[in-house]
Amino acid sequence: MTLADFFQPIILTEITSKPDFLNSQLGKTMLRYEDRFPDLDDAETRPHLAILGVEEDRASVNNRGAAKAPNEVRKHLYELYEGDYALRVADLGNIKAGARIEDTYVALRQVVEELVKLEIVPVIIGGGQDLTYAQYTGYENLEQKVEVAVIDARFDLDQESDENTTLNSTTFLNHIILHQPDYLFSLSNIAYQTYLVSKESINMYNKLFFNTMRLGAITGKLDQSEPLIRAADMVSFDMGAIRASEAGGNANATPNGLYGDEACQLARYAGMSDKCSSVGFYEFNPTFDPMGHSAMLVAQMIWCFIDGFYSRKGDAPMYPKSNYIIYRTTLESDDYELVFVKSKKSDRWWMQVPYFGTKSVNERFFLVPCRYEDYQLAVDGEMPDLWWRTHQKLQ
Repeated sequence: MTLADFFQPIILTEITSKPDFLNSQLGKTMLRYEDRFPDLDDAETRPHLAILGVEEDRASVNNRGAAKAPNEVRKHLYELYEGDYALRVADLGNIKAGARIEDTYVALRQVVEELVKLEIVPVIIGGGQDLTYAQYTGYENLEQKVEVAVIDARFDLDQESDENTTLNSTTFLNHIILHQPDYLFSLSNIAYQTYLVSKESINMYNKLFFNTMRLGAITGKLDQSEPLIRAADMVSFDMGAIRASEAGGNANATPNGLYGDEACQLARYAGMSDKCSSVGFYEFNPTFDPMGHSAMLVAQMIWCFIDGFYSRKGDAPMYPKSNYIIYRTTLESDDYELVFVKSKKSDRWWMQVPYFGTKSVNERFFLVPCRYEDYQLAVDGEMPDLWWRTHQKLQ
């Protein structure tokens, strides 16, 4: 079985009535699976990113209709103009819903796994956010620990559930956390709204040393979330995280949330991350989007992710060392020397967090993205919370 077997080709007349696109529009410059599936085998010509739709919404709680999202987003995405870079993006078409929902999960899992192996970044247009679980399981055979960032107004987990709980868009985090084998290193939930999250869920996140950042903490300070997104191998974006006035195409939209330009900036942060190897945009429902504004916003978010991808600096630490500045600080208790790394290319910061129990000269450490404010905190003699959480996970 090849990747082409999972996809239905694009029928352009279902997306646009135009005979053709302008030369610099994405509809003209992107490869498309219409008659022939794009060649992904040649390393010299294979695309850098692959757009794929998933027509699955059977487990999207209170938001049936999201399966129709991919082609509605394409109507606007194809109209956008490419940036100032040599674009190599392929639209692979849509994964149709399987006879059983588990069939859809298996298909998406295998597609993500194969694309990541080929160093092609999947850009997934859902469908329900339960597909995040299939996106995550695509990393199972890649022999690496995975960090997940979820941009969502809620924590999609059930405190009273176990591994037998039905997988849907409100419980998929349970399945990620409890999945065996366990290759989850970290989970970050960004832009959550406190009144939509139980205190038990927040306590559970703290107990597991996961990262959370509520909406109020990033309002007007969106860069505060950048390190959490930069740390992630995969990003899942629930359109319900955007306020209803900006993106009403979601049955679960609420009055508060991100603004459209903020959602685009977060998508660009994900694209700029050298570590991010897959991204999914979920829960857009065309049924509630008669004017097409939400579809247009999803398209612009994808454009921003692509633009961020082509703005990558290749500065994931630390090679060569000459591209970085090392800063050392000592806490008031002198228990730890905190080491910070700053990229000369991008001015982005990382912290070195030693693995538990290593005190040798050749100490092994984990590099975690951070902010300049974390360095300032250490200079003032305080332990950054992000350092402590990471250190606990390394035990």
